[in-house]
Amino acid sequence: MTPPRPQVGAVYGRYQPFHNGHLEYAKAALARSEVLFIGITNPDPTQTTFEPTDPERHLPSSNPFTFFERYMMIKAALVDAGVEWHRINIVPFPVHDRGRWCQYVPPEATHFRVLLSDWDAEKIRLLKNGGLKVEVLDFMVKSVSASLVRTRMVADESWRDLVPPATAAIIDAIGGVQRVKTLHEAWSGR
Repeated sequence: MTPPRPQVGAVYGRYQPFHNGHLEYAKAALARSEVLFIGITNPDPTQTTFEPTDPERHLPSSNPFTFFERYMMIKAALVDAGVEWHRINIVPFPVHDRGRWCQYVPPEATHFRVLLSDWDAEKIRLLKNGGLKVEVLDFMVKSVSASLVRTRMVADESWRDLVPPATAAIIDAIGGVQRVKTLHEAWSGR
């Protein structure tokens, strides 16, 4: 007799950087899943594309951290939050290449999404049109955004309260604040 398959969930985002809202989102999806796939979008900067519903998401200044750095932020933050690591899989998720989605996330997964922007609505539409199961989580207010974290870094304002301590430690270790400032300066005049 084959054992039943676990309830599989999936979330995804750019996580530039992984902040407190992302942690809340992952934990809410994990509460509805036995196993959660966390997809990191824009995993390869050479394949990042323009999105009209979020016109700055493709810019290098909006994507300062590598796939590996974001992977480490997510893993460290979840472990610090007491999440059972064996229930988590962190994978690339090429959001603009719909034909590859099921190469990274099991086809039976429930894709947990939030609906806070036009881009969120577009992602929900794309997932449903792709025949995937979607459940919208009940988040009505976006308490923090990665854009806000980066903006505060550039302005030398407090940003650590917006991210898990493990994320802040990784950003410090890789010189992330200076990288964010350098990219912002290089791309702000274009």
